[in-house]
Amino acid sequence: MYKKILVPHAGTEAGNKALNHAKEIAKLHKSKITILHVVEQIPTPPSLGFTSERNEWAKQLNSARREMKIEMHDRMEKLAEKLRTEKIPTRVKVIHGYPDEEITRIVNKENHDLIIMAKRRKLTGFKAILKLGSVSRKVLEQISCPIMLIDGEK
Repeated sequence: MYKKILVPHAGTEAGNKALNHAKEIAKLHKSKITILHVVEQIPTPPSLGFTSERNEWAKQLNSARREMKIEMHDRMEKLAEKLRTEKIPTRVKVIHGYPDEEITRIVNKENHDLIIMAKRRKLTGFKAILKLGSVSRKVLEQISCPIMLIDGEK
């Protein structure tokens, strides 16, 4: 039923819980898992001063982004290796962008049939529905495949 599972992972304990759920489902369905980490886009302020200052700031930001991608790839690869030792085919993708947009793009491009991801906070009532900026809410609105949200606080 589920052959390709995407696990967006922010490098948190909640992400590890989501990955554990994916592992159990993958064992049952002989699924492949993709662990995705998105290094978030940091917008450049429009009025940062002189062009030379803006260029220097952009260079430093790009350098920090590259270092973060390398570090997160190493961390996600360690998680993937544990799954591979349990005979679960697993790959790692670390990319740069806005998490909701990148998750949506990858699910549609690679035809994943299940997303398992952690949700950050527990809100009640209208706040739960209307919470702006929620990656899980944005993904829910844009994806047609099943999504399993794991409560990171339990």
